[in-house]
Amino acid sequence: MKSIEIIGRTAEEAIQNALRELNVTEEKVTIEVLEEGSKGFLNIIGVKPAKVKVTLKRDYIGDAKKFLREILNAMNVKAEIHVKEENNEININLVGPNMGVLIGYRGETLDSLQYLLSLVVNKNHDETYKRVILDTVNYRQNRQETLKKLALKMGDKVRINGKTLKLEPMNPYERRVIHSTLQNNAYVTTHSEGDEPYRRVVIELKKA
Repeated sequence: MKSIEIIGRTAEEAIQNALRELNVTEEKVTIEVLEEGSKGFLNIIGVKPAKVKVTLKRDYIGDAKKFLREILNAMNVKAEIHVKEENNEININLVGPNMGVLIGYRGETLDSLQYLLSLVVNKNHDETYKRVILDTVNYRQNRQETLKKLALKMGDKVRINGKTLKLEPMNPYERRVIHSTLQNNAYVTTHSEGDEPYRRVVIELKKA
């Protein structure tokens, strides 16, 4: 990442000089004051300028967009990329025709792209971790609602029949939805078993 060291009569002046040279705003950089500087006697004798080091922050949003655009072009998929960041969570929404190819079977393609984007965004481990959520045509919310309904339905089935049920293999996100939906259920409990990618949720009656 680009860094410059620059001086000014004060640290603030040096910072402003650096921002003008880099043509960026202060939130785009990290600032280290190397020398505070001093006015000297009568502002004449022993005057010492302030010195700062200003470093451009990595544009992880730009990196994510560039990576995703390259993937979309390789897949011959036309889509707009909308990004919103809040509280270290980056929500990326893709809008366009034929989004089914990006979702894949039960969201597997979307999950894989989301995983790769997270690696791109968080490749510098010395920075704050950013959670990346990739979605299109509101797939994740719709899938979550479907999973909640499935969890409640299977929980009732176990309660009525008394028989343990093993659901189909799911990814970690989908398993969390099932566990969360049934965690306060008075009659059944859940746990996961098996190894990825065949790990599944097991629903069983609570022991008396």
